[in-house]
Amino acid sequence: MNNSPYHRLPPGPPGFSRREFLWRSGGGLGGLALTGLLHSQGLLAGEPDAGQIPANDPSRAFVYPPKARRVVQLFMAGAASHIDLFDHKPALKQRDGQPWDPGETVELFQDGHGATLASPWEFRPYGQSGKWLSEIVAPLGAVVDELAFVHNLVGKTGVHSQATLLQATGFNTPGFPGMGAWVSYGLGSMNENLPTFVVLPDRRGFPSNGAKNWDAAFLPAQHQGTLVRVGAPNPIEALHPPDTGFITGAGEADGLSIMREINREHAAQRPGDERLEARIRSYELAARMQLAAPEALDLSGESPKTLERYGIDPTTRQWPKEINAAEEMDRFGRKCLTARRLLERGVRFVQIWSGCDNGFPRRNWDSHEDIERDHGPLALGFSKGAAALILDLKERGLLEDTIVLWTTEFGRMPCAQSGRGRDHNPFCFTNWLCGGGIRPGVTHGPSDEWGYKPADRANPTQVYDIHATMLRLLGFDHTRLTFRHNGIDRRLTDVHGKVIEPLLA
Repeated sequence: MNNSPYHRLPPGPPGFSRREFLWRSGGGLGGLALTGLLHSQGLLAGEPDAGQIPANDPSRAFVYPPKARRVVQLFMAGAASHIDLFDHKPALKQRDGQPWDPGETVELFQDGHGATLASPWEFRPYGQSGKWLSEIVAPLGAVVDELAFVHNLVGKTGVHSQATLLQATGFNTPGFPGMGAWVSYGLGSMNENLPTFVVLPDRRGFPSNGAKNWDAAFLPAQHQGTLVRVGAPNPIEALHPPDTGFITGAGEADGLSIMREINREHAAQRPGDERLEARIRSYELAARMQLAAPEALDLSGESPKTLERYGIDPTTRQWPKEINAAEEMDRFGRKCLTARRLLERGVRFVQIWSGCDNGFPRRNWDSHEDIERDHGPLALGFSKGAAALILDLKERGLLEDTIVLWTTEFGRMPCAQSGRGRDHNPFCFTNWLCGGGIRPGVTHGPSDEWGYKPADRANPTQVYDIHATMLRLLGFDHTRLTFRHNGIDRRLTDVHGKVIEPLLA
């Protein structure tokens, strides 16, 4: 049973004193942060040991002074090519078209490997850090000195569904909470009128596994991701009653009031049922969101300058059938601007997806046939919005306590497939992070001369290390942020993970 005051409202009437109101609205997280700070400095008198804290109480893991309060995850579904975006490899250009032989057996996902394939785009250095970026992510050059790159990520599989789950949940099998659900469980809400964890999917459909990537699994249900379809006529499904005239606003409010009383009475007779309480909280949140969400999702009040910065075109209503950069910038930019509005209103974790599950013509990053056709528009689209988001957060004073994490399920091979495409490469790929206590302008963990595997194969970076580092910056010891399920203390990092110290500011 989760008795944390940051996630439960006690059964009973909604009225409470001013002192209790202040505790619930601000003092709860403030008290938690103070406790973590005192603990880390050894100043907490009479502190109980871990065995005296309930197993499913996240406060047991909050032991570091937090540098971050919120997270944005940018997920490129289909596997973005690190060697065409961020990981500059002159050897590929020097040996373009020549046989590719790394001196070992190459395991590919589909078929035999072709010749060495140079990137079709030019790279050049940006910023004071001199970081080399491809021309199709040139917008990131404006913020490159804020970014920390990790080029030696390794995965466990070249299968999209499993690899996507691994990055999103820490496990390559379904049934485990998404990263945002863990953050929601650990930190709770900063705005009781909006979800703690919001998911902004690609307009073309879900990535591999769909909602399993942001499910709460065995955590209480209120921690699952809330789906928001930016730009759709009805961004949050079933949030409002159908526009038939039969249900009025006053009638709906009265019905919800009665339902709330019935739910509380029902719950009071069944103490300790977390599933029931989570469902009640979800319904109550939905009612509050009817007022708060439309304002948060409304971009009409943003200035033309802001829309232009994010690459948003407010005039075009019909886009070409072919994948194109202008549309990708508009669509992804809208999600990034929506993310900024949600973050500044108290949402803890926003997950933004680029690309959907497999289909033809390609509308994701899975460029087996033609890397130039697919990656060009998608990369310009995400990089324009991501750069604008980082600049916007920095100008508003939010970047210093917001982590921005860019990831994909795996990378792509240095050799050609079908002449102009690239096959899956789970043996090496790139993540980058910024803000929220991340050391800016650094590169960690180089790949080999091809971008095929880590340069230091004995010491690669894994997703567990990324997750452990993120949780550390949020104030948690990743080994202690657990939830007991079926007799096992489960955690985001499974039984692995080490904090990447060189990335910490």
